[in-house]
Amino acid sequence: MPSNILSSPPVLLLTTKPKLSNSYKRSYFSPKSKLRFTYACSTSPFIGRVGSQRRQGNANLLSFSGDVAVPEPQDSSSSSQVLSAVLPFVVAATAVAALAQPMTFTWVSKQMYAPALGGIMLSIGIRLSVDDFYLALQRPLPLSIGFVTQYVLKPALGVLIANAFGMSRTFYAGFVLTCCVSGAQLSSYASYLSKGDVAVSILLTSSTTIASVLITPILTGLLIGSVVPVDAIAMSKSILQVVFFPITLGLVLNTYAKPLVALIRPVMPIIAMVCTSMCIGSPLAINRSQILSAEGLGLVLPVLTFHAVAFVVGYWASKIPAFRQNEEVSRTISLCTGMQSSTLAGLLATQFLGSSQAVPPACSVVAMAIIGLCLASFWGKGWRIRDLPSMLIPDHNGSTMKA
Repeated sequence: MPSNILSSPPVLLLTTKPKLSNSYKRSYFSPKSKLRFTYACSTSPFIGRVGSQRRQGNANLLSFSGDVAVPEPQDSSSSSQVLSAVLPFVVAATAVAALAQPMTFTWVSKQMYAPALGGIMLSIGIRLSVDDFYLALQRPLPLSIGFVTQYVLKPALGVLIANAFGMSRTFYAGFVLTCCVSGAQLSSYASYLSKGDVAVSILLTSSTTIASVLITPILTGLLIGSVVPVDAIAMSKSILQVVFFPITLGLVLNTYAKPLVALIRPVMPIIAMVCTSMCIGSPLAINRSQILSAEGLGLVLPVLTFHAVAFVVGYWASKIPAFRQNEEVSRTISLCTGMQSSTLAGLLATQFLGSSQAVPPACSVVAMAIIGLCLASFWGKGWRIRDLPSMLIPDHNGSTMKA
């Protein structure tokens, strides 16, 4: 091949907004060399070897000739990821402090719950854009499966477990309410750890959170209305105030006031962590005597069982042949199903069901953070669920002979 064929270096075309499709291609025609250079990009975090490959964030760049200088990305979310990694330890420390030294959190009054939860929701809103909702419409199937597991299978599972364990009326309503709320913000970080589809996780968490304004009060009224009186309209108004308005405010700021968002975004994860600690510690400290009683300790096993089964249900629901998703999406739906916004459930329980009913949501936060991040770490290390039997029961008689 003549040396002047590649005299014009290929130009890599980069898009500023990531696509959510599985793959796409970009081509560049060099007038001087009369050659067309094609770059194939995949949003999957799993790397396949085709030609010359470069890793760029969550995309695989494949160049078929020439050397392309790819600028290093700026990781603006590294601090957020670090704080998300610390959150489970903060949750555990909060639970221990609230039960060992109740005075640490008894100063947090009920009136402070709504502003605290609003701070958490604002931290979600400033990460959203109008394009996120447009992209969500392009992938309706994963989001539809996530909605069904979140608002159909999980509430039914909660009622089944509560009745199977014979849960007392002291905690029953709060436990079922916990099963009817939206996905947790922490599930996005868990999806990142598990090498799942983070984009789907963010969209699913955001959309279920917004939908909770209508769905959570309706489900709560249907499932526990016969046990305790539930004012679904007042509950909907409360969710509208502490969920919809802060998220909308964050979306507007991220659209029209980007300099301000760039200024406050680094501190928002810290604010969200403090607010989460307040919403967990206060109900645990106030209801310490009930929690440490025999009745309260009996709540631990149902909560752990609910979350463990929810992770399994979320994963295998996305593996049904008619709706089968790839491994990344299945992991994401599993984590979004098993990890819900228990802080929202705690606020609603305190406002509408009584302070003792806020204990199950507080216990749920601790359980879902520990189980969810352990599962995410398991997947992130490259292990699979199907590998568990061989990991737990090593094959000492395995063949060492090659055919």
